[in-house]
Amino acid sequence: MPLRLLLILLFLCVSCAAQAGEVLRIAADRWPPYADRQLPGNGVAVHLVQAALKRAGYASEYIEVPWPRVLHGVANGEYDLVADAWYTPERESFGVYSEPYLVNRVRLIKRLGSPIVFGNLTDLYPYRIAMVRGYAYSEAFDNDPKLQRVSVFSFVNAALMLQAGRVDLTLEDEITARVHFNGDLAELKGQLEFLPVPLAENGLHILVGRHNPHHAEIVAAFNKAIREMRADGSYDQLMREHGL
Repeated sequence: MPLRLLLILLFLCVSCAAQAGEVLRIAADRWPPYADRQLPGNGVAVHLVQAALKRAGYASEYIEVPWPRVLHGVANGEYDLVADAWYTPERESFGVYSEPYLVNRVRLIKRLGSPIVFGNLTDLYPYRIAMVRGYAYSEAFDNDPKLQRVSVFSFVNAALMLQAGRVDLTLEDEITARVHFNGDLAELKGQLEFLPVPLAENGLHILVGRHNPHHAEIVAAFNKAIREMRADGSYDQLMREHGL
């Protein structure tokens, strides 16, 4: 099929979906500053996603639920897409990833003054590491059987366990952790510290559920809209609105 005809058909598919009044259900866990219904635009990631989808012709609504329910809901068709997913191949069984629209730097965190150092994963084998259940931090980290992982409900739980000495390390996107240390975890700000070497830098994607019959078109339209927003300056303007 000629490329021009293929592009025309793709545009018509997206237009038909939008004209039919489809409202995409966007799901995410509370993850400031990226997703949080108490923040302007529901957080910078959700704001970017909804702005790009609007440019592509889609109406959308944001639903904030715990992370396991986010993934389960997209897998079974309750929600149309995850707003802010790191890549893991297992999720491709129920969803299609967009191109990355943000980048997250994942940092390890220890108690202030702890002698723990990190250069590679083997350095972490002796330590208990609190990690949020269902998160995908990096392929190597997630699949290393020698790491002592302790699953927790949220980063707040992980940080409190770390401060109390119940675990030796935790990890989180650096910006998210700093938001917490300047907010609901302010009392821990002088008690915990980042390790210098990042664990990973992860692209942030939307993940559109395969239950939506237009999943491929939605991803293509979203990718195109983000590229246009980067080109015309509206992407940078939105980031500035969120102080980033």
